[in-house]
Amino acid sequence: MKILKTIFVLAVVITTISCSSVKVVVDSNKNADFTIYKTYSFQVWQDVSDEIFSNNDKKFMRDAFISEFERRGLKHVSSIGDMQVSLYFVTSNETAFSGYNDYVGGRNRGYSHYRGGWGYGYSGNTSKQQSKLMGTLIMNVYDEKGKNQVWQAIATGAMKKNPKKDRSKTIQAKVATIMRHFPVQAK
Repeated sequence: MKILKTIFVLAVVITTISCSSVKVVVDSNKNADFTIYKTYSFQVWQDVSDEIFSNNDKKFMRDAFISEFERRGLKHVSSIGDMQVSLYFVTSNETAFSGYNDYVGGRNRGYSHYRGGWGYGYSGNTSKQQSKLMGTLIMNVYDEKGKNQVWQAIATGAMKKNPKKDRSKTIQAKVATIMRHFPVQAK
């Protein structure tokens, strides 16, 4: 019974992780030594991000990143830190088209298996168009001394224009998904 319970819990965890609503792609400087970084600071938000996020959304995101960096032993400073973190957010509308044809035919001329003769044939066609708002967060981490990029994460996911749930919780979860890929693991 204990083995079944363990397998069930493992299956739920794997399903939850694989069905993540955020897709993250990272790029890291292989020569960067992340153990030398003790502090970090944020650069200002890019201008385009002002059109999309409210000040509360930006605060939620900044607080979520601060929490994740603190879990990794890094300290946030308001002046210039060992690492500079840049956040940039863009949205786009994606449209998907799908179609279905049942290929059932049979009227007048041509062969029809329904009436036992020939008929022109017709079929039922259905098409559907779906649009969704996609958001992309680009996070760049720069080495303050060398002024070069040491890590980048690009996270993409579907957004709701008017979310019904509290955004602070969803932002925290999505930031945690991004930071799972950060070279310094949580302690």
